[in-house]
Amino acid sequence: MKQPTSLYKGATVGILSTARKISSAELVPAIELLQSWDVKVVIGKTIDSEENQFAGDDTTRALNFQQFMDDENIDAIWCARGGYGTIRILDLLDFSRFAQHPKWIIGYSDVTVLHSKAQQLGFETLHATMPVNFSKNTPEAIESVRKVLFGESLEYIIPNVSHNRKGRAKGELIGGNLSMLYSMTGSDLDLDTKGKILFLEDLDEYLYHIDRMLMNLKRNGYFDNLAGLIVGGMTNMHDNTIPFGKNAQEIILDITSAYDFPICFDFPAGHLDDNRALIFGKEVTFLVDDEVKLIF
Repeated sequence: MKQPTSLYKGATVGILSTARKISSAELVPAIELLQSWDVKVVIGKTIDSEENQFAGDDTTRALNFQQFMDDENIDAIWCARGGYGTIRILDLLDFSRFAQHPKWIIGYSDVTVLHSKAQQLGFETLHATMPVNFSKNTPEAIESVRKVLFGESLEYIIPNVSHNRKGRAKGELIGGNLSMLYSMTGSDLDLDTKGKILFLEDLDEYLYHIDRMLMNLKRNGYFDNLAGLIVGGMTNMHDNTIPFGKNAQEIILDITSAYDFPICFDFPAGHLDDNRALIFGKEVTFLVDDEVKLIF
């Protein structure tokens, strides 16, 4: 995978929304932070734009993203927020100029669509917090993004937890939001997980939905030749009046019980305040032992 060019003092970051609507007032903390990094900010036409829950209609959102991809003066594209809607604009986009002049695409959750598309084209992307979250993010989350964008090395060492499965793996890091990956199975965005390390996270789902989505991934061969599994935040999970009987971690362990790849739970990434940056498409070393190491 090819890595986009690092940022530098005086570089320009474009902020837009590919999904849910967002106001310019909500971006003030993000703009101030980027300016403290000596980075210029360009605000897209989708900010303050509105059509029902979306940041403008599909055409507006697609044109804004296309403009930022094609503009050689914009060095990175930061999606302002998630929600839903990115998949609706994907087929309206032309990535040919992006492929000639790749730049960081940054975001998570609904932005999983863009991560998968970029990896399909052979480029790394940045799974990381988004401007709507900046005021709540931990310093560690913010610093991890800055390190990647400015070309500094990235390594995580976190405590082991009892339900982890020990082991060592090396491979390309891929993945994103479980619900989005589930929705893309069978399409041209379906992931090739052979020999790779898969990251999963999700928010606000019923436990039986988690089971159903993971069973789908299993039946589609996602775990057959997987090198390793990293599970981030499984945040605000719900249960029915009649309990499902397992929490998210137990569901994952049950569905992957026939495999021997290492698994790390509770990794600080996803719908969490401590949402650490992950470089998708990059080969990483993944070690689960008395502590967990992820080295980029």
